[in-house]
Amino acid sequence: MSFHSRIGRTGGTKVKRALGVQAALEWAFRVEKAQLELELPKDVTEEGFGFGLEYVLLQRAELGCKIDGGQHKMGSYTHPDAEVIAATVAGLPDSLGGKRMAIRVAELARAGLTPDWMPGAVPRCVPVETRSNQHGERAATIVVGIERVLHRGRWRTVEVLACPVAWRPHPKQIASARRGYGDWWRALGWVREGLIAGGMLREVEVTAAMPKARPWLARGGSGIHAQGS
Repeated sequence: MSFHSRIGRTGGTKVKRALGVQAALEWAFRVEKAQLELELPKDVTEEGFGFGLEYVLLQRAELGCKIDGGQHKMGSYTHPDAEVIAATVAGLPDSLGGKRMAIRVAELARAGLTPDWMPGAVPRCVPVETRSNQHGERAATIVVGIERVLHRGRWRTVEVLACPVAWRPHPKQIASARRGYGDWWRALGWVREGLIAGGMLREVEVTAAMPKARPWLARGGSGIHAQGS
């Protein structure tokens, strides 16, 4: 069933489709195949690039009518609401990651994914290296010193062995993944607020629904928190 066939009418008034911001992004980028239109490099002219999404937005606001989109899909149709969503993502401020975050938000939406915050990850102390023989698997050891010990009345020289260990996954790795999730979550909040305040969507209504801010806490987590969470 197409998007348009799901839009109903009540008493002659078109009923908008209510979507949370993540669902709206996935519809725009995954279903409608909307494209980001970021600032062009200085050596590229707009004449050879076509009208940008910002132009579509300005024309739509000025004329008060539905501007047909689709310039990015080489003849196929892109819903104008999807282009508005893409243009909003492209406008993410530098304080929230700017163009890099805009690309990340679009790529995740296009793939229908949420950033990997390493659910269930718990740091464990494990041997850096293991060795196997007929007796099974054992932690590898290294010589860290030489000592003289008195054994049965005689002095002997013995090697002091130690097993190098590491934390896997490292707590910093988990914290970094969860900071990345938090950055993405804040970017989605900015996009949601912009779409709601802009009021330019004709057939989609972006709701207040958001992904969980700290899903690792909601699921019990591992006690490893991103800085600032």
